[in-house]
Amino acid sequence: MIGLISATAAGASARDRLATAWPGRTRVYDGPVREAVGRAFAECEQLVCFLATGATVRLLAPLLTDKASDPGVVCVDEAGRFAVSLLGGHGGGANSLATEVASALAATPVITTATDATDIPGLDTLGLPTEGAVATVTRAILDGTPVTLHADAVWPLPPLPPNVMRGAPLAVGDGDAAAPGGALASEHATSGAPEDAPRQTASRAYRPTAVISGPHAPLVATPHAGPAPGGADPEGAVPAAPGSSGPRLILTDRVVGITAADVVVRPPSLVVGVGASRGVGVDEVYGLVRNVLRDAGLSPLSVVELATVDAKADEPGIVGAAGRLGVAVRTYPADVLAAITVPNPSGAPLAAVGTPSVAEAAALAAGRGGELLVPKRKSSPEGRAAMATCAVVRRAPRGRLAVVGLGPGARDLLTPRATAELRRASVLVGLDQYVDQIRDLLRPGTRVIESGLGREEERARTAVTEAQAGHAVALIGSGDAGVYAMASPALAEAADDIEVVGVPGVTAALAAAAILGAPLGHDHVSISLSDLHTPWEVIERRVRAAAEADIVVTFYNPRSRGRDWQLPKALALLAEHRTAATPVGVVRNASRPDGTSHLTTLARLDPATVDMMTVVTVGNTATREIAGRMVTPRGYRWQSEGAR
Repeated sequence: MIGLISATAAGASARDRLATAWPGRTRVYDGPVREAVGRAFAECEQLVCFLATGATVRLLAPLLTDKASDPGVVCVDEAGRFAVSLLGGHGGGANSLATEVASALAATPVITTATDATDIPGLDTLGLPTEGAVATVTRAILDGTPVTLHADAVWPLPPLPPNVMRGAPLAVGDGDAAAPGGALASEHATSGAPEDAPRQTASRAYRPTAVISGPHAPLVATPHAGPAPGGADPEGAVPAAPGSSGPRLILTDRVVGITAADVVVRPPSLVVGVGASRGVGVDEVYGLVRNVLRDAGLSPLSVVELATVDAKADEPGIVGAAGRLGVAVRTYPADVLAAITVPNPSGAPLAAVGTPSVAEAAALAAGRGGELLVPKRKSSPEGRAAMATCAVVRRAPRGRLAVVGLGPGARDLLTPRATAELRRASVLVGLDQYVDQIRDLLRPGTRVIESGLGREEERARTAVTEAQAGHAVALIGSGDAGVYAMASPALAEAADDIEVVGVPGVTAALAAAAILGAPLGHDHVSISLSDLHTPWEVIERRVRAAAEADIVVTFYNPRSRGRDWQLPKALALLAEHRTAATPVGVVRNASRPDGTSHLTTLARLDPATVDMMTVVTVGNTATREIAGRMVTPRGYRWQSEGAR
């Protein structure tokens, strides 16, 4: 919930505009401003204060605790000109909120966070838990200091600048908690830990569902004993990590020794399968999971879910342990688990729930073909039989392929979601002329793979291959990527080993229709006249069907220098079922600065005025030209009655 606070009539007016624009997202706090800010700070995830920044700072100062739990705060000035991200830019989401507020109020967002200002993704914005010297390594990245990335595998991270250089994965035992000279993993609370201990940080959206403290605290890596050589003065130079040439960014699910110049980012790689007897306690399940992870040198922060059999979906001990870990519970039918080959089947779960394995089989099922790191292990309570088992599987990383529609070409018709995906991608694949349209939106470090016309299949395969290698990939196309564009060939190549996200775009047909008037007001169809991939006999059959069905038709790829007869033939087919006066709209380069459009009729259209940059929309028998606009009636009853 977003709390809204104002002190003046002008502020209240802007506040109410925002509340109206975001129904269900906001709550207005009235009354004395100091009390309103205090209540909103305690009750809301974010605040928008229609107050001076100085006044807001003084009101917030006594309420602040830490950046991981404080809400994000945005200030809007009296005139509504600026939306200032004041507090919790990353962790509290204030930077993105400022952008949203500015868009809603026609204001200018003001964001001073260094990573945002320099267009570099912040380590605390990756959506992954982090440990260690986040600020120190972030500063090194910003300053251009060489930072070594040690990753156990490739994960779909956003692009990192060139000074972040990939190093070899840390070998097993290299800095591990149990290695001689390495750090010993210790258990301490995520809050109330010693001030010099590395803190777990993550965005508010990724915090555990409950505060973990005392004996239920997670395992975290601790620094080597004593200060790092050169110290870790935040105002001084970034110290070099022992055995390395400088700061390190470590992407691993293993508990590793870190220095004052290291950050560990925890990927969502571990699945814990859990079996349990009815009535098992939360402490027994959680204690078993914690001990198994500790003994295996694995971080609980990389656990993405607990997995079990359907019959245990509501088992309080399992559900409670998942809550302490801050993860979900995934369940599977007994027959699905029974079909999975495991190293340690047992007759007890077979008799109880219908499968010879719960812990190992559930972990393997949720692990998507991953590696069984820890076979089944039982809990060991004192004085009674074990009531819980668990096993751990490491998932292989899944790359991410975003198929992005760029729209018809105008920047203001590129959707915010498309822009976000372009900036998230570490690899961009596209037609060279489309890449040129959006090159300025890409973050530093984005790897661009571009090629010319006629190489669509190659681009589709390249994008899928890069995603299968673990990267975050954006494959771009004009209009909507699913309409005569790259989504179809890419998805024909993609398997279920990658995540695929479709980002819709404004099509050429829709952009042209908006220019022409309302030609698509009733049933309509788009047909490509290019016979490079579709035999003309098939195209002709589809045009005939549309003509007989009296459907509005938009022709894509209507005419080129090598294909000059298809459009006249298609128009002749439509003319068999429509009058010569049927309106026809011709739009070239819809929405672009050099775009042109005109209305004509089926009889008067000159195909020679049409090329590959043109879409041609032919109306149905009800389409009319009204006040210079092409209109196809929807057929509402009230319109028919009005006409009578």
